[in-house]
Amino acid sequence: MNIVTSFLTRARSIPTSRAVTSPDGTLTFAELAHNSAALATSLTSSVGLKPGDRVVLFMENRAAYFEALLGCWIAGLVAVPANAKLHPREIEVIIQDAAAKLVFTSDALYDSLLQPLSEMENSPKLVSVQSNTYTNWLQNTPCPMCERAPTDLAWIFYTSGTTGAPKGAMLTHRNLLMMVLQYCADIQAIKPGETMVHAAPLSHASGLYALPHLFSGGHQVIHAGFVEDAVLEALQHYPDVTLFGAPTMLTRLVRASAGMANPKGNLKTILYGGAPMYLNDLLQVMDVFGTDLFAIYGQGESPMTITCLSNHDHVGSKDSSHLARLSSCGTARSGMEVRVVDTHGNTLPLGEAGEVIVKGDTVMSGYWGNEAATAKALRDGWLWTGDIGAFDDFGYLTLKDRSKDLIIRGGNNIYPREIEEVLLKHESVAEVSVVGREHADLGEEPVAFVVARDGAVVTSEDLDALCLDHIARFKRPRAYFFEQSLPKSNYGKILKTELRKKLT
Repeated sequence: MNIVTSFLTRARSIPTSRAVTSPDGTLTFAELAHNSAALATSLTSSVGLKPGDRVVLFMENRAAYFEALLGCWIAGLVAVPANAKLHPREIEVIIQDAAAKLVFTSDALYDSLLQPLSEMENSPKLVSVQSNTYTNWLQNTPCPMCERAPTDLAWIFYTSGTTGAPKGAMLTHRNLLMMVLQYCADIQAIKPGETMVHAAPLSHASGLYALPHLFSGGHQVIHAGFVEDAVLEALQHYPDVTLFGAPTMLTRLVRASAGMANPKGNLKTILYGGAPMYLNDLLQVMDVFGTDLFAIYGQGESPMTITCLSNHDHVGSKDSSHLARLSSCGTARSGMEVRVVDTHGNTLPLGEAGEVIVKGDTVMSGYWGNEAATAKALRDGWLWTGDIGAFDDFGYLTLKDRSKDLIIRGGNNIYPREIEEVLLKHESVAEVSVVGREHADLGEEPVAFVVARDGAVVTSEDLDALCLDHIARFKRPRAYFFEQSLPKSNYGKILKTELRKKLT
């Protein structure tokens, strides 16, 4: 049940179709299949890797990423993709934890890894995908696919580690296959020749959702990074475009599209997720790009596969019920069970907030080499996500916040996202993040970090009045801190841990 079987089958049926286009050129399906299988030969015969060995993919977006990923699977190896924006010491932790035998990287990142790798007791082989070594490996005779069991590992997905050491979620061949099938069942069927534009890191959601497109004959168009004008141009140039973007990427596209006659171009679908999409931002995205949108809620532990707000859910009159639905993350994906529970695992009534837990064939088998973390996250077959949410009468899940971000003020629960949604209604507010600050009597109180739009002026009094018009008095922030920018992770998520440090 090797996940790569579907790609190899498609490559045989449409050998001359475009598979991958990048600044380096275009590979057909036949060429991509050949290169990947030749690379698999090199990994096993030249390097001596054996099925189950881990290979880290640490490179910017490029065609060689797909060659390396598919080559690993053809050889029966476990791919460990990592974001190219990580610091060398951060990638060192991942390499050591995974006990990787080889690291694929680029020329630009190669030298930064030499020192950390030299300090390792069992240093893995380091190969740039732009080197003569890699080019020579692609000339080898392609090898046949290594058979794998459904429960064998295919991908180790490392968390960002913003609150501690990163943990490696173990995803099996079955996990990834079910993710692909759910995409086709819940989101869209892909026809040969359709396009997926990758401007987000291939090491994460964009790369995961490349799989249903590759397996169905889709054309992957790779951008080295997110540049608004380049993405908007791709929407005009390529047919039937699917784009994955974090919410911050989509809001930047909206701003960059000002004055364009038809910014949507040939857009077929926008997939968004990875962080909350605030309602005000979503409405602006819909005004520009329409309602062919899918909101995806998932985690590395169940990749992109917990709930989905479909394109049909985005269509509506924008009355209160429609806006409430747009504020949700949709309904459970096909084959997934999702519950909201109390601390003892008891299902809570509709409308009552608790921790979101999920069960299904996409849920990880555990954390690599971390039994304690596995036991905490996986209980009786359920993944405890750490997210706080509530179901409505129609089965739509609305996320309140991460459990660690919940603010308890004098015994009252305050969800930062609820306050953030209100503050973003102000036309002069570009970004905002609400965190808890210690209070001697009440335990905690909410405070807000605010970034104003360019050239705009906003005051604490303005924002206080806005809050008092929309939410209970006890929820309003007790202080506002005006910043030039908010600290973000390599994946565009606001780092509340860094904001809390400003309060100490």
